[in-house]
Amino acid sequence: MGLLDTNAFSRLRRNHGLEHATIHVISRTHPRISTAGHSDPGGFWLLGDLSTEAVYAAVEEALARLNAGERNLAIHPNCGTNLVTASVTAGLAGAFAFGTARNDRERLERLPLAILMSLGGLLLARPLGARIQQRVTTSGDPGSLHVVEIRRTQRGRFTAHRVSTAD
Repeated sequence: MGLLDTNAFSRLRRNHGLEHATIHVISRTHPRISTAGHSDPGGFWLLGDLSTEAVYAAVEEALARLNAGERNLAIHPNCGTNLVTASVTAGLAGAFAFGTARNDRERLERLPLAILMSLGGLLLARPLGARIQQRVTTSGDPGSLHVVEIRRTQRGRFTAHRVSTAD
């Protein structure tokens, strides 16, 4: 049994997919409200100035659409997975360009190549990040996942909702 097969990781992936699907729904129903999320095996946090009723409606719609087969809702272009993928591919490509440079002069001469290769790494990261989301960090199949509770937290002007889930 590998890491991807553990119950905790499966729950994390499904909650992450539900978080993304919820953000997609909110982006459509409340286009002027900026949102972000963070998932864990017990659910996810949804950050944004929303009413609890709006969050509940978005989560329920997202879960219903995932269960109806709209697996693409689990993939989001602003996911942290994409940022990490872009950072790693650009960094490795740039480092590769400098490769065996023996001194500062050679490194300076290779700087345009490093920039070009880093750009190539960023371009590669776009489809790669979505693929990693699809296969590793999210799941578009919620299975028996259901919402247990949605709780609002307010700290000054900062609003967050905790969406707790269970199987």
